[in-house]
Amino acid sequence: MIAPGDTLTSHNFGLQIDGVMVEYLQKVDGLSFQQDVIEFQQVSATGQPKTSKMPGVQKAGECTVVRGMTQSSAFTEWIQQSIAGNMAMARKNATILVMDTENNPVKRYNMRNAWCYKIDASSVEAGQASALTETVSITYEELVIE
Repeated sequence: MIAPGDTLTSHNFGLQIDGVMVEYLQKVDGLSFQQDVIEFQQVSATGQPKTSKMPGVQKAGECTVVRGMTQSSAFTEWIQQSIAGNMAMARKNATILVMDTENNPVKRYNMRNAWCYKIDASSVEAGQASALTETVSITYEELVIE
């Protein structure tokens, strides 16, 4: 557990699909929440102009994850369902799970009705000794932070 006042570190996180941990990730980028802001103007009882702001409709979002090119069948199947256009199977509830230094989950970014819409494989080169990665772009309809 982290001590009061300590912050989380960015090196220990993974991806769950429908509640099952399927992949530890190298990088997550662009995970964000946005909603409309409604501005309402009216005249007060004393005749003074008054402006109020209220939350509006939540926007859908996108993020990008980088993972090592592995044999993770659950992640690969999720990507394949998206590519095939099988949206009944491709739309999943996915969670970016942040863990403390003892691998205890401490923060969750739950992406509702998420699916993969782009994949980029790292370049391969003869004689190069480096890990292969895949960059996967994910779109989602709702983000719930726990």
